Amino acid sequence: MLVKTFGSAVSGIDAYTVTIEVSVTVGIKIFIVGLPDKAVEESQQRIESAIRYNKWTWPGRKIVINMAPADIRKEGTAYDLPIAIGILASTEQISAERLHSYIIMGELSLDGSILPVKGILPMAIKAKEEGFEGCILPAQNAAEAAVVEGIKIYGAHNLNEVAQFLNTGEGIEPTVIDVDSAFNAGISSFPFDFSEVKGQENVKRALEIAAAGGHNILLIGAPGSGKSMMAKRLPSILPPLTKAEALETTKIHSVAGKLKGSTSLLTQRPFRSPHHTISDVALVGGGSFPQPGEISLAHNGVLFLDELPEFKRTVLEVLRQPLEDRTISISRSKFAVEYPASFMLVASMNPCPCGYYNHPDRHCTCAPGAVQKYLGRISGPLLDRIDLHIEVVPVPFNKLAEVQNSDTPIESSAAIRERVVKARAIQSRRYAPYQGIHCNAQMTPALLQKFAQPDDAGREMLRKAMEKFGLSARAYDRILRVARSIADLDASEYIQRQHIQEAIAYRTLDRSSWGN
Repeated sequence: MLVKTFGSAVSGIDAYTVTIEVSVTVGIKIFIVGLPDKAVEESQQRIESAIRYNKWTWPGRKIVINMAPADIRKEGTAYDLPIAIGILASTEQISAERLHSYIIMGELSLDGSILPVKGILPMAIKAKEEGFEGCILPAQNAAEAAVVEGIKIYGAHNLNEVAQFLNTGEGIEPTVIDVDSAFNAGISSFPFDFSEVKGQENVKRALEIAAAGGHNILLIGAPGSGKSMMAKRLPSILPPLTKAEALETTKIHSVAGKLKGSTSLLTQRPFRSPHHTISDVALVGGGSFPQPGEISLAHNGVLFLDELPEFKRTVLEVLRQPLEDRTISISRSKFAVEYPASFMLVASMNPCPCGYYNHPDRHCTCAPGAVQKYLGRISGPLLDRIDLHIEVVPVPFNKLAEVQNSDTPIESSAAIRERVVKARAIQSRRYAPYQGIHCNAQMTPALLQKFAQPDDAGREMLRKAMEKFGLSARAYDRILRVARSIADLDASEYIQRQHIQEAIAYRTLDRSSWGN
């Protein structure tokens, strides 16, 4: 008897339906065709053990399993459950009447328990799009899939539960998630807050501007000055995720297998901080079986690169294209996948190898030219994509003591975030007619010419600054972008002199005097 079950496969962060045809006829052996990988081929032993352990009959005949479309490689252990159900239905041990209504996915253990798999969220989205009534999935993945409205999600613990459900329609209750409550409960809860940071008002201001315009930022300072501490607090002042952003971000983490069992929907912007020993493949994604890299896991959030010059040059150079295009394409001989990579780059570095160049109290012990050589580990094209360079000076003890003993409360992340959200709302209205442009950091040259022109006083100040500090031509556009964000924070329609003045202060590395 020939029966069909339906599963799903993931390409990039999207899924497509896989039809699993099972035919049991006269003969011996089991054949799995349709371009399966090694994990799918090895499923025979897991499926046979699970069927026998649960007192079902393993057919002593020829079993042919075809996975269509046959020209696309099928990977992973998630096809164990639909294949097992197909074998039981083909031998008439369970009813095949309702198989056409469900996407079925899950890995089987030898005793028939169903284990969780990766990529469930895009599979559930695809099932809804194609009109399936529901999905039968591992119980550990049910909450993840249940955020998709308009389709029933059944979380099963073992093979017998699935068989009973297909026979009778009973035994498994659909998983229901109150998406709005779960989303609203998590969007304002953060482990770190700027109210815990004493001093460093200029750095807080720079991070606020970066958050308001979606700008990349580089923090330069001595060890212990607070660069990493403040970078970790940046997500607390970024605008809350929209539901569409949360769903897209969760899809990426689902495909990468990074979701925790109890997590149904990511409600906070991701903060990824890879170690400087990371490989270029781990950063941008790829591998024999392509997976999202750190830049995609940071999509709609922050990618923090601590000790930037310590990263390998090849690793840093692969960032250039994703920073510009906000996507990453991974090509292989027979296929190509594309992952989104729209993130804020936050990097930190010491000013020199010893770490104390420009330190107010300690002397730099580096040899002449060492500062420029150290900075030279970061290429000009990469620095060109970083809008703000801010020097972080350690807070002296007397200042710390003064703040500690003061009755004046330190401004919280919530207060800063309120200003950032208002500035982003201005930008959303401004760029509404322009597809793919959402914030000032994404402005094209044409939009820069239209929306980021200073008044006469500001233009004159910018001219003098470029001559006095030896600013490069590439700094010109960056200053205007940052000035536009500062003006938005002031709710000013036009870029004024004071906005240009503050933006110039955030181009530390463009000054010809730096490191000399």
